[in-house]
Amino acid sequence: MKKGKDPDPNAIHPISGYENEIYVKPTITNPNIIVGDFTYIADSKFESHVTHLYPWSKDKLIIGKFCQIAAGVEFVMNDANHQMNAVSTFPFYTLEGWEMEAPEASDMPFKGNTVIGNDVWIGQNAVILPGVHIGDGAIIGANSVVGSDIEPYTIVAGNPAKELRKRFDKELIDMLLGFKWWDKSIDEINSLIPVLTCSDLAKVKAELEKRSEPDSDDLDEDIHDPCLRFQR
Repeated sequence: MKKGKDPDPNAIHPISGYENEIYVKPTITNPNIIVGDFTYIADSKFESHVTHLYPWSKDKLIIGKFCQIAAGVEFVMNDANHQMNAVSTFPFYTLEGWEMEAPEASDMPFKGNTVIGNDVWIGQNAVILPGVHIGDGAIIGANSVVGSDIEPYTIVAGNPAKELRKRFDKELIDMLLGFKWWDKSIDEINSLIPVLTCSDLAKVKAELEKRSEPDSDDLDEDIHDPCLRFQR
């Protein structure tokens, strides 16, 4: 609890008096957009950042919990695509007066749902193209264009977005993917904040291993330095 308030996933404005950052989930009206608790965007509207998702669209945009979406990010959905296996890409069938029926589904480059994992940071003005899967804990650089899948805990940037490096070694990545801190209760996540914000990764590994054991004790509440809490 901070200033007498608990985190509320159903609140639209998580910062009192500031409207240009919102929790996304309570604002969603489109049934083909699914967003987890506490994911936020640096804007007052989210659905305007999802383009070419129509009432007849077959794909979904699925975003996990605790994602951080910067201003200007765009999620481009499958119905932005045009037929590419014919002489012309012009969509005659969508416009009045032209004598063309909709192409067969097999003639369209449909790439499936767009899926963003948990605790993903998407930098300003990044573009996420249709059907991309971005793993938990990934970081997408500003102005990147993401057209292919991104593995968990990977930093990418550029147009097209390319891997720069993994955030952590394989051992810690596997521990985090197994631990799934984002699925814990609010009280447990609050107690985990010193672990999640500590830069001493060896101590983080030790604490996650201990936390994963049955009947593990909570952290000492009287030690305030996030890393010092693990020196026991």
